[in-house]
Amino acid sequence: MNDSAKPSGTSALNHLALDDQFCFALYSASHAMTKTYKPLLDKLGLTYPQYLVMLVLWEQDGILVKDIGARLFLDSGTLTPLLKRLEGNGLVARNRDPGDERQVRISLTAAGRTLRERARDIPSAVLCASKSEVAALARLRDELSAIRNDLFRSLDDSH
Repeated sequence: MNDSAKPSGTSALNHLALDDQFCFALYSASHAMTKTYKPLLDKLGLTYPQYLVMLVLWEQDGILVKDIGARLFLDSGTLTPLLKRLEGNGLVARNRDPGDERQVRISLTAAGRTLRERARDIPSAVLCASKSEVAALARLRDELSAIRNDLFRSLDDSH
């Protein structure tokens, strides 16, 4: 990497400095975000990954497990235990798809639909904790989504 390609503040001798790593800034911000959500989600009886599943279902009820996995970038081995716990808590129902018995369709129960109202104020609470403006976070979200998509494309290209 030539000097013009290095991030500002990165010296040639210390390009592995922790504080200069984009990946660490992203990882530690994700950790802080999850910790911010925890007390809010504890009131709902949800973990952060369960909350993400519920967000998908609140957008589109009655979808296939594979479609939830695609939205959340999770494989079925990770997603299935989450769904079983949500089902055990009475928030979702898992049923074989009548059109293809190999597929499992996830639907909200009445309790799962009701939980949406209780979760309504979570985004604004997190926004307040971030001390950021909506527009700034929207730009950052879009940039991170683009980076994520490029990284996944890069992984696909290398296989």
